[in-house]
Amino acid sequence: MRRFLVTLIALAAFTISTIVPAQAATVVPAGNRNVEQPAVPGASKRRTKAGKTTFDRKYAKVVRLLARDKKLISKIKSIAGQYGIAPIHMVGALVGEHTYNVDAYDRLQSYYVKAAAYSGDKFRFAYEGQSIQQLIALPQFADCASSSGSYELWTCRERVWNKSFRGKNVGGMSYPNNRFSAVFFQPFYAGQTFGLGQINPLTALELSDLVSRVSGYPKLDENDAGEVYASIMDPDKSLAYMAASIKMSIDEYRKIAGVDISGNPGITATLYNTGNPRERAYELKARGAGALPEENYYGWLINDKLAELESLL
Repeated sequence: MRRFLVTLIALAAFTISTIVPAQAATVVPAGNRNVEQPAVPGASKRRTKAGKTTFDRKYAKVVRLLARDKKLISKIKSIAGQYGIAPIHMVGALVGEHTYNVDAYDRLQSYYVKAAAYSGDKFRFAYEGQSIQQLIALPQFADCASSSGSYELWTCRERVWNKSFRGKNVGGMSYPNNRFSAVFFQPFYAGQTFGLGQINPLTALELSDLVSRVSGYPKLDENDAGEVYASIMDPDKSLAYMAASIKMSIDEYRKIAGVDISGNPGITATLYNTGNPRERAYELKARGAGALPEENYYGWLINDKLAELESLL
């Protein structure tokens, strides 16, 4: 009997240890860490001024779009559920993008029309005649070939770009001192993102495995730029990539930095805006125990307007 009890206790202890993590993640409190909104970048101000509008008007416009488009809200809720995130994170990212980066269309249907307009364009990912296929075939990228998935593969290639190509002359080719995505993945003009979720093509390639696994969409191929753009321009697919991006940020911060950002839409919106969640999670970890992420200007707005944005759901 005693041996049975000892065995039972040991089994219970093992079961608990496999369910409860050795150290729970630190929960990032709700709300903003900054009392006042951090400065908005000049580029965002210039774009808004060029459009003869204001941030307040753009914010009001995207909120009106979300408030009256019940079909869009339903899609957001459904896709958020598929990726295991709260839908407010997607609403926050949409509002941030259409407040600071682009102006919202009046109707969701306009995004479908815009996507169709791009579907016939013939273009490729390249720089000065060198295709992305030719670039990544160079020996500097060889170690990336063993990467386990699309996120690891493309973040590896981005690191190689920053270390060995950015702002350098390699093999007679002079490369600009600019981001990998801006040089090779934006054939129309640097800084361009597309669609309802304003997804960067390189980000879409990074998230391809996750989106394929959860949403069932075909994996993307960097040699088929048209298909990449078709995916990020289509509103339904764009929402899946948006959810995948937010899910990745939440998971990376929990895994690497030991912090739970799932209850702070301002932080996830900040990461949606800045990108590179893995790198930023490592930077947070390096700050030491007790360090918490802070929102930027974009995320600050989302937390400041959270009650109004949650009412849309």
